[in-house]
Parts: sequence; structure tokens; C-alpha cells
Amino acid sequence: MRLKLLLAAAALAAASQAYPQAKSWEAEFDEDQKSWKEIQAQIPPYPKTQNLILVEAGSRTAHRFYVDAASISVAEDGIVRYTTVIKTAGGATNVTFEGMRCETREGKLYALGRSDGTWVRARDPKWQRILLRDLKPHHYVLYREFFCPSPAIPTPPKVAIEALRRGIGLATSNATDE
Repeated sequence: MRLKLLLAAAALAAASQAYPQAKSWEAEFDEDQKSWKEIQAQIPPYPKTQNLILVEAGSRTAHRFYVDAASISVAEDGIVRYTTVIKTAGGATNVTFEGMRCETREGKLYALGRSDGTWVRARDPKWQRILLRDLKPHHYVLYREFFCPSPAIPTPPKVAIEALRRGIGLATSNATDE
């Protein structure tokens, strides 16, 4: 009887030592457990007219939306970063440097362009959900058709630029919004 108790205690001790290793090993493969960390965005050079590509954002607005091809990048953190130039129907020009996180369908404003060709960092930038019903339809078009047609994986910049130049989106389904 004593021998059985001793063997049971030894088995329990061995199992308790093995459990933390198994738990650690499983955690390495648990995507929900991995923490995502955004790297600091490096503001690109101010956009040049010859690098601007028109983004067709629909007929809901008279504004014209452009993306600076030279600014499109995907960093190690999975964020698609890019510069937009918006020419309003009233004649104003707005320049922004932004980021898009495909995995969570969110966008973030990093900097605003000034008319003298310099940048000012955005105050307290926060990630915000990208919606079709938003007042900025180009965000949804860029997300859905060019930068994140496969929501978890950003499109490589070269592929996105080619698709933007052709004006043909990369989305494979007709889904519109959540």
C-alpha cells in the first residue's frame, strides 16, 4: 500500500513539473495570447504630384482622393502606412499620413501635411474602426479593395500600387460592411 502511495506521489510530482513546460509550449502557438505592439511610424517625405494615384471612392462625394505611391509601406507590425491627398470640391487640399491595421479593420492618423510641405504630428492618435458609412469613403475603399482584401494579411505594397494604378480592386467577395 505504501509503495502505491509513493508511486502515486512520484507520478503527481512528475506531472506537475511537466505541466508548466506543456503550458509554456502551448502558449507559443496560441495566437490570442501573443501581444501585438505597434512600432513608431516614420513620417515619409512630403508627397510629389507625379507619385499620386487617384482612388475612385464612389459618386457620394465631389472630392478627389489620391494615394502617394512612394509612401505605401507595410512594417513588421503589419500596419499599412500611406499618405493621402484629398482635393476638395471647394479647392482645398488636405494631406495626411495614416496607418491601417488589416487584422482589426482600423485606421489611424499619424500626421497632417502643411501647405509649406512640412508635417505636424497628430495629437493623441487613436485607432478607429473603418466603416463604409464614414464621411471618408476612401478609407473603406483602400481597406477593402487595395490594402486589406484578405482582412488578416496586408497586401504587399508593390501589388497594392499596381492595383491602384489599374483602378481594379483586389477584393474577391461582394461584402460591403459589418
